[in-house]
Amino acid sequence: MPKSTFYNLSNEKKERIFDAALQEFSIRTFSQASVNQIIKNAGIPKGSFYQYFNNKEDLYLYVIEVASKEKIELFNHVKGMDPDADVFEVITHTTREFLERGKVKPGYVEAAMLMEMDNSEITMKIRKSSTEKFVKMVERDKERGLIKPEVDSELVINMISTFSLHEYYRNGADKERYLKNLDDAIKIIKEGIAVCKD
Repeated sequence: MPKSTFYNLSNEKKERIFDAALQEFSIRTFSQASVNQIIKNAGIPKGSFYQYFNNKEDLYLYVIEVASKEKIELFNHVKGMDPDADVFEVITHTTREFLERGKVKPGYVEAAMLMEMDNSEITMKIRKSSTEKFVKMVERDKERGLIKPEVDSELVINMISTFSLHEYYRNGADKERYLKNLDDAIKIIKEGIAVCKD
């Protein structure tokens, strides 16, 4: 996380550094991202960067923290719309809202997708935390009798996440097609495809 010196900067400079970091993390994974490129894009000396952050990981965590606040707002918004929404509805609505917010803040969606492709220790921890939230929703829906109790909750979320990632890279430029295909895949996961014989 940032050092206190970062928080003492003007809002304009903090935003410039954040935007430069987001730009880099939206085109490269955390492992591939370059501090030198972020410094160049932000227009700050290298020494200044290390007055604000210990390292690239601190900056990445800061970017994730800001993005996470956006996600919390999305979850609250979705829950406010329908408190009885099941995990599948929450994922669908959250994804749609997140893509809409991505229009306002370019780079959020791309950075999130690249995080899914990175295997550094920091990104694996963040993914695990995010997955656990949805797994808890699946478990909640099991208790509500909406999902079969024998279903592997983590596997369900991993299936949706994996499809979402691959589909985004296939059709991400066409957001409506991406969302339709994601909706269809979630419906298949939710309802299954086998014909039940009596």
